[in-house]
Amino acid sequence: MRASVIGAGSWGTALALVLARKGFPVQLWAHDPEKARAMAKAGENSVYLPGFPLPPSLHVTGSLEEALSGAELVVEVVPSHAVRDVMGRAAPLLSPGVPIVTASKGIENGTLSTMTEVLEDVLPPLLHPYVCVLSGPSFAREVAQGLPTAVSVASRWERIAREVQQAFSAPRFRVYTCLDVVGVELGGALKNVIAIGAGISDGLGFGQNSRAALITRGVAEISRLAVAKGASPLTLSGLAGLGDLVLTCTGQLSRNRTVGLELGKGRKLEEILGEMKMVAEGVKNARSTHDLAKRLEVDLPICEAVYRVLYEGVAPRDAVVDLLNREAKAEFV
Repeated sequence: MRASVIGAGSWGTALALVLARKGFPVQLWAHDPEKARAMAKAGENSVYLPGFPLPPSLHVTGSLEEALSGAELVVEVVPSHAVRDVMGRAAPLLSPGVPIVTASKGIENGTLSTMTEVLEDVLPPLLHPYVCVLSGPSFAREVAQGLPTAVSVASRWERIAREVQQAFSAPRFRVYTCLDVVGVELGGALKNVIAIGAGISDGLGFGQNSRAALITRGVAEISRLAVAKGASPLTLSGLAGLGDLVLTCTGQLSRNRTVGLELGKGRKLEEILGEMKMVAEGVKNARSTHDLAKRLEVDLPICEAVYRVLYEGVAPRDAVVDLLNREAKAEFV
C-alpha cells in the first residue's frame, strides 16, 4: 500500500514509521521544503523526533503533489489550526476511494468544527465516506521506539475503518475499530484541555488525589459535550476517551500537561510556549471548547477554569479554589 502522511511533526513522523516499517512505500510531507530536505539528508526527524532512522521506504518531500501522487492511503497529521488550509490545497490531488485518516486532535476556532467536519468542508462530497479518525493514548516517541500501543480508528463506514485497521496493525501497534467518529474526535480534543488543568494542579503541588479527581471528572465533562454532539458515552470510556486522557494528564512527555505544570509554578503562558518546539493543542482548544460548550449549553467547569487561566488572566490557584467551591451536587446526574 502506497501511503502519504501529511505533516512531519513528531506524531506524523511516528505514524509514517509504523507504515514504513511494515514495508509500505511512504511519502512524508513537511510544510517547509527546506526542513524536508534537511530531514532527508539527516535520515531522521532531528527537530521533532530525533534518534529514529527513517527506513529506506520512507521518502520526505516538501511537495504536496509528490506526496499524494499514487496514494492509496492518506494520513493527515498537521496541527488542527492548519488542517483547513493544507487539506484544502490537497483536495484536488486526492483520488476517489482512498481512505483519508485524520490524526489531528482539536476543534477549529471560529467554526467550532471537528477535524472530520473541516475535512468534509474542504473535500468534495465523493470523498466524504472515506474520511476517518485515528486517536488514542499514543506518545509519538514511544510509538517510534516500538513500545506496545493501542489506538482506535473510527469511521461511519465500517469497511473503511477495517481497511485502515489492517494498514496500521503491527505486532506492537494494535488498532481497534469504532463507528463513533464524534466520540473519538472529541475525546482526543478535550483531553488536551483537561491535561492542562491536571498540569496546573501538579504545578501547584496539590498531589495525586487532585489529579485523580481531575481525570475522573474530566471524563464526565468530555462525555457530556460528546453526547450533546451525538456521541455514545461508551466511547469515552475507551482508548480515545479515558485512555488518552490518563496518558496526557500523567505522562512526562505530555506537552499539554507541561504547559499546565509551568503555569502552576507561576510562569507566564507566552514564556512557556516560546520555549516549546511542538504545538500544545490544548491552548487553542481551550478557547474552541469554551465556545462550543456555550453554543450547546453544556457545563464544563474544568475546561472553563482552564480557559479562564489561559485567556482571562485568572491566577491558577484562584481557578482551582473556584472549582472546589462550586455548589455541592450528585456525582451522576
